[in-house]
Amino acid sequence: MSTPFVAGSLGLPLDQPVLVFTIAMAVFLVGPLLVKRLGQPGIVGIVVFGAIIGPGALEFVEHSDAIELLGEVGLIYLLFTVGLELDMRGFKEAPENAALFGLASFGIPFLVGTVVTYTVLGLDIWAALLLSSVFASHTLLAYPIVNRLGVTKNRAVTAVFGGILFTDTLALVVLAIVTGAVEGELTVWLFAQVGFALVVLFGSAWFVLPPVSRWFFQTFSQESYFEFLFVMVAVFAAASLAEILDLAAILGAFVAGLALNQLIPQGGTLMNRIEFVGNAFFIPFFLLHVGMLVDPSVILAGPETLQITALIVVVMVLTKAGAAWLVAQIQGYTTSERNVIFGLSTGQAAAALAITLIGFEEGLFAAEVLNAVVLLLLVTALVSPWLTERAATNLALERDVGDDDGSAKDPNILLPLSNNAALQQRLLELAFVIKGDSKSEPVHVMTVVQPDSTQSTETQVAAVNDDLEDLAAAGSAAEVPIETETRVNHNIASGIVQGSVEVEANQIIMGWDATETFRHRIFGSIIDQVLERSSLPVLISRLGHPINTTKRIFVVVPIGADHHEGFYESVHIIKRIATGLGAELTVIVIEGSAHQFEQLFGLVEEDATAEFTELDDWGTLLPTLEDETDDDDLIITISPRRGDVGWHNELEDLPARLAEMPPESFIMIHPRQGKPEYDRQYLRLK
Repeated sequence: MSTPFVAGSLGLPLDQPVLVFTIAMAVFLVGPLLVKRLGQPGIVGIVVFGAIIGPGALEFVEHSDAIELLGEVGLIYLLFTVGLELDMRGFKEAPENAALFGLASFGIPFLVGTVVTYTVLGLDIWAALLLSSVFASHTLLAYPIVNRLGVTKNRAVTAVFGGILFTDTLALVVLAIVTGAVEGELTVWLFAQVGFALVVLFGSAWFVLPPVSRWFFQTFSQESYFEFLFVMVAVFAAASLAEILDLAAILGAFVAGLALNQLIPQGGTLMNRIEFVGNAFFIPFFLLHVGMLVDPSVILAGPETLQITALIVVVMVLTKAGAAWLVAQIQGYTTSERNVIFGLSTGQAAAALAITLIGFEEGLFAAEVLNAVVLLLLVTALVSPWLTERAATNLALERDVGDDDGSAKDPNILLPLSNNAALQQRLLELAFVIKGDSKSEPVHVMTVVQPDSTQSTETQVAAVNDDLEDLAAAGSAAEVPIETETRVNHNIASGIVQGSVEVEANQIIMGWDATETFRHRIFGSIIDQVLERSSLPVLISRLGHPINTTKRIFVVVPIGADHHEGFYESVHIIKRIATGLGAELTVIVIEGSAHQFEQLFGLVEEDATAEFTELDDWGTLLPTLEDETDDDDLIITISPRRGDVGWHNELEDLPARLAEMPPESFIMIHPRQGKPEYDRQYLRLK
């Protein structure tokens, strides 16, 4: 009787797709767990296991086209997430920091490396230039480490992320020039081609991708996996465009990450899906691919390979350290920040190998040089994560010591729900933006059911619980704890206020659809009763567009609001929203001094750049907003409760007037009452 199993079908190296995929998944799981027990970063385990099972060692698994494809996809995905995580606010504030680091981190190794390889190794000038460009650039192998430790927003780390734009671009320019010279095409036209390609790539990313993405997010926001698929299409389209322009695909992916940076807020559902897929699948395949490229047998190939390897490793490490030291001295970085940028900039991977392979194919490099660069990949795959892990850990500890973590950093939010499903989802995304990366405290999603004589209370509660389960699933996707609760109360406002006390909430977010307003009431009976009965800060929100597509935020501050006991907390909330969305902030002061409020905003923790302007009277506010706001803007008003310090009669009609304006998106922040000591925790100088 025959059997589908044929003896020898599992011969080495293994090439059966399902079996190879299973082994890869096992490596992704076991490798990091084992090396972490040895005190090494988890990503090192994947690289080492890749080298062991690859063709250069045990030849257990074939380095197939599929692994190469997924490895290249992983590298593209890695560079995309780097651009996506880049602190664009800090980059825009000080692009010179990224330029300084990029030019130093490339220039010093490139110049020193060219001299050393030309004189010591005896390479011709073009080969020396190309080999030096290999280790003058860098790949952020250790990016998952700084991301896990939460230091991606640090000024030095931001400079490294932005600096890769300079280092890799310069390395690719050197590659184009050297290959053109070798082929006898070193002309002015070659330089013009490279410059034109860069202009087309950056122009397409900056002027085409954001508006198309904003339109898609606004139009197809019902199913979040459509948003993820759209992002994937955008990223790989940008990478493909770069290849068409004879640039590196990784450069296109990085630029796409920069272009989408402000449309995908930190802490949101989409960002967490992107990070999860990358960390669990694409990036590990890239690390496995790098590991399988390593050929440990080159150590036995003769002394020449080891000599070349030792030379380029020493030159790279010393010059990268020198560049990090120089930048740290100029910028005033701490020791931990200096060590982090040193660790990050020593990583080399497939980009370096790609340049080397082209040089080998052009006849510029001998086989010994190719093997030496492959061995360099193994050394940096171990050294870069090891250095970065230790330095980033120290940097994270320094940050934690300086910060006063607590409710100021991780608010406990109560979110009462309405019957509008689209509004519910947008309010939940707003809560995620306010929480940012702080996810230990939950978002309490609550529905208050009024007993109805037409149907049983049990039936009403069951229907509500189904809706709450859907929202809880959205919270799980964003990795934010969601606690759901259904209350039965004849007075909905009483149920909300009582619930806020029982769950110890320190913020309430409510939605307003502008359809019900009673006379002498601002929002309608339920919301106004909550404002009257609760002293917590209450954010009344009307979001006419998805929160992540917000371009600019206009903040309306009435004179006298700065004397309210909840003013600084309100400013902190505004800054959290602005930084989470990466949106521009414009503060409009009514009947007050713009300079005075600029100083007051500066006292509040959470960095956010803002422009300040002042209006002489309330009559000019709405015409000003109508002239300056667009459909994708958000208006936030600090609105003390009726009778509080800073209350003005004009605030009573303002929500209804704002609802008629083109943005149709605004938040009225009603500050906390009765706890001036609570407000002081948000100040930099307490």
